[in-house]
Amino acid sequence: MKFPAPVSVQWIAELIAAEVAGNLTSAASGINEIHKVETGDLVFVDHPKYYNACLNSEAGFIIINTKEVIIPEGKTILVVKDPFEAYLKIINHFRPFIAATKPISEDVSVGEGSVIMPNVFIGRQVTIGKNCVIYPNVSLLDYTVIGDEVIIQSGSVIGSDAFYYNTKKRRELWYKRMQSCGNVVIENNVEIGAGCTIDRGVTAETRIGKGTKLDNMVHIGHDTTVGKNCLFAAQVGIAGGTIIEDGVTLWGQVGVNKTLTIGANAVVLAQSGVPSSLKGGKTYFGYPAEDASIKRRELVWIKRIPELWKKVMEQ
Repeated sequence: MKFPAPVSVQWIAELIAAEVAGNLTSAASGINEIHKVETGDLVFVDHPKYYNACLNSEAGFIIINTKEVIIPEGKTILVVKDPFEAYLKIINHFRPFIAATKPISEDVSVGEGSVIMPNVFIGRQVTIGKNCVIYPNVSLLDYTVIGDEVIIQSGSVIGSDAFYYNTKKRRELWYKRMQSCGNVVIENNVEIGAGCTIDRGVTAETRIGKGTKLDNMVHIGHDTTVGKNCLFAAQVGIAGGTIIEDGVTLWGQVGVNKTLTIGANAVVLAQSGVPSSLKGGKTYFGYPAEDASIKRRELVWIKRIPELWKKVMEQ
């Protein structure tokens, strides 16, 4: 998430009651998770395992719970007892929860030729392009961006909060929601079926590429990037932080694990499970999803096991 304008280290330190060390004169341009961080961003880290990754990332500002680290040149650390709570305080300042009072927010931008049917909910600062059709009972939540010629069928929810929690088993609430401040971007000529759900990014964006088509009841997790001209059949589920490259086809009930990549023009057959990255240009099947031709031969041999066992026993 980018701030409306860069904010000084001193201002941030005062907001979160932090002790500052390192560069005291620069200003932060936004806040992001480590895997989405850009130059000038603020990140938080609360576990020694990830200290070095954050300190040596593109981030210029690190909210951390120790002073016993080497600060890279030009960077700033903001030391607090609980970096996660500090993160939440910053998010709540810049993007606080504001309850809707109208079905369609007054600051929505709708392009020429677009049709918004009855019972659609549209949140704050949503942009809808030209010649779109938004069917009844669709929810477009805050900061969603819709391109041109997009169709969204009834009952779909675009921009819901990420299923993303900070886990600490030593506190009363083991799972504390990491508040989402990102958004969803739907590019031109995308079609989204009925009952689909697309979660917003935690701090950045979830993006659906130009020309991609989603069948009914498809779920796209937070911070996922779907390429151009992909085709997802019903009940596909994709976890957060995943990259689906251009031209990928996922047939019905395919499940895709988090933070992996499926290469361009790959095809994953129905009811397969994808626990790790797949190369493009191949067809996959099964769990774990593997080259479909090899998997089919395996199934043939599995069916022959009783026959082969019988022959062994007769010898």
